[in-house]
Amino acid sequence: MSTSKIVIIGAGTGGMCLAHGLRRAGFEVAVHERDRTRTGGLHGYRVGISPNGARALKACLDEDLFATFVATTGRDYEHLTMYTERFAELLAMGFDDLPRLGDAPEDQDYNVSRTTLRQVLFTGMEDVITFDRVFTGYEQHTDGTVTAFFADGSSDRGDLLVGADGASSRVRAQYLPHATHSDTGLVGLGGKLPYDTPQAAALPERVRSGLSMLFDRRGQFGILHAMRMPWEPGGAPREGIGSDDAAQLAAWPGLRYDNTTDYVSWGLSTSRRVLPADVLERRGTDLHDVAADLTRDWDPRWHDLLAASDPSAAMAISVRTSDPLPAWTPSSVTLIGDAVHTMTPGRGAGANTALRDARELRDRLVRMRDGELTRDEAVGSYEELMRRYSALAVKESLEFMHDDVDRRSRLGVLAQRSAMRAMNRVPAAKRRMARNLQKVRDSELV
Repeated sequence: MSTSKIVIIGAGTGGMCLAHGLRRAGFEVAVHERDRTRTGGLHGYRVGISPNGARALKACLDEDLFATFVATTGRDYEHLTMYTERFAELLAMGFDDLPRLGDAPEDQDYNVSRTTLRQVLFTGMEDVITFDRVFTGYEQHTDGTVTAFFADGSSDRGDLLVGADGASSRVRAQYLPHATHSDTGLVGLGGKLPYDTPQAAALPERVRSGLSMLFDRRGQFGILHAMRMPWEPGGAPREGIGSDDAAQLAAWPGLRYDNTTDYVSWGLSTSRRVLPADVLERRGTDLHDVAADLTRDWDPRWHDLLAASDPSAAMAISVRTSDPLPAWTPSSVTLIGDAVHTMTPGRGAGANTALRDARELRDRLVRMRDGELTRDEAVGSYEELMRRYSALAVKESLEFMHDDVDRRSRLGVLAQRSAMRAMNRVPAAKRRMARNLQKVRDSELV
């Protein structure tokens, strides 16, 4: 079945990684994306690509494009620091303290702008992706094929339809209507501002060169990411990077579509009960004002950061998580990424799990191509494994996020802070924590 056609709905991280891997393996691939243009949509801020994700990209992208991915990643974090809401240190470690899994590029962690990663994954796939294509439904045929239908009246027929269309997946809604999500009761607010602003410059040095978490007395959780890109604000490769990287960047056609510059992004996780009822409909400075009110007793530098943030980049999301789902019978439709296993951002595992999905499905479809498996055997084998490892990722992400403001007493917050301070004084305890963090980021054992 080397001429099989795979139709993918959604040009996100998982869908595009899968498209690259399948095309390299000789499949005909068509990707349909609802955004109107290559640069459309707000695609988030920073994402951490773990060795899980990097291995999937290495397996699916061609060698030059994987090198471009590596060259376009942000500067490595130097510090991981946990603070009170007043920037009093609770626990600090260097990212060098995290165990290294190997020296190969695919064994590393990467600091990535979602916008940049999107442009990398679009590179060389211009003839595969159709933009402004809103999926409305599908029909499975008796000959084993499937047809996808779109709002503009068009359709596309293939041997397998892959729903890679995110947490509100229309493919999942039709295929697995009993697949439900639970609301965690948490809402995430976020924003960002340029790295070179006075407000960003006033932050503690460890914040400006790393990943920082803030824990307040009410149980709210803040996070700060400092992103430094490998090019100057005008787009030229930055002085001091490797000559090979500079050449890779200069030759990369996706750079002209990429608007990523150095920035600091912030996020706040809090209980929906303390928020205005219409918070998810609010935009711009209204969201900044909500975040400022919720954190009114935080450090003035935090408030200066909120006030200087770009209104167009403000966002509010309801934090949802997939409910356990019994196995289903494999067919000409399957799902990857958030379309099948939405998870909280608590462990930073969503994008990496989607990338693993892409690699696992690609590997089994190659075995179908080679006559080792039927299509339904290939899809069923992928789905069986995916349900196992994604259930673990969903569970761990939920456990991390569920210390919400309604469930934690002031005494509990004080105990948490005391535990962090104690760990900060014991090198062996910090090393155990570092090993546990790496295990979460790189679990392929399930």
